Amino acid sequence: MVEPAHLGAGPEHWNAVHERRTPDQLTWYQPTPQKSLALIELAGLGPSHRIVDVGGGSSRLCDELIDAGYLDVTVVDISVAALAHVAARISTPGDRVSLVEQDVGDFRSDRPFDLWHDRAVFHFLTDEHQRDRYVGSLAANLSDRGHVLMASFGLDGPDSCSGLPVMRYGADSLSAALGPWLEAIDFEEEIHVTPAGGTQHFIYGLFRRIDRRAQSTSVGVGG
Repeated sequence: MVEPAHLGAGPEHWNAVHERRTPDQLTWYQPTPQKSLALIELAGLGPSHRIVDVGGGSSRLCDELIDAGYLDVTVVDISVAALAHVAARISTPGDRVSLVEQDVGDFRSDRPFDLWHDRAVFHFLTDEHQRDRYVGSLAANLSDRGHVLMASFGLDGPDSCSGLPVMRYGADSLSAALGPWLEAIDFEEEIHVTPAGGTQHFIYGLFRRIDRRAQSTSVGVGG
């Protein structure tokens, strides 16, 4: 039997990470994801728009979106332990929040999303084939003129995280990695302070889908 290919480390690695520490002990923890919320507002989204947070882990973004009145939020993560933290916080998962335990590269929704948010996955994809699978999933799940909000380690960010190597991006390299079928709207930088008091340089890119027809020539859909 052939084991499924995962984007980066598999569920065993990430379950161990989320079982060893509480969410507020993880290096990427944010009490409030202020930069993400500000860029979602910049994208002009409202409560009726569908949002997916891929690799969302135990992030509090979905909590903030629900509190802001959003009606359809999905969190996709490969770690059941991470999703359990979210389920414990949210009183009615399955009502306005859907929790999906799945590899992002395999994820397909029956309805497209208006915003794809990622602050946890893409910079772990150090192999081109992994990135192609990821972008293929992104293209398959994003609505026409839908938005992508991508946060990754910046050029001065760490070269590893959670025991794994990572990619580091600037505005140009992040745009090139995602492909010309997305147009860049805004880039912002953030110096994230970890729970232990360290700092990490992040870059946030907000993009919008240009034309679905570009997918056939610009987007890798392998795997």
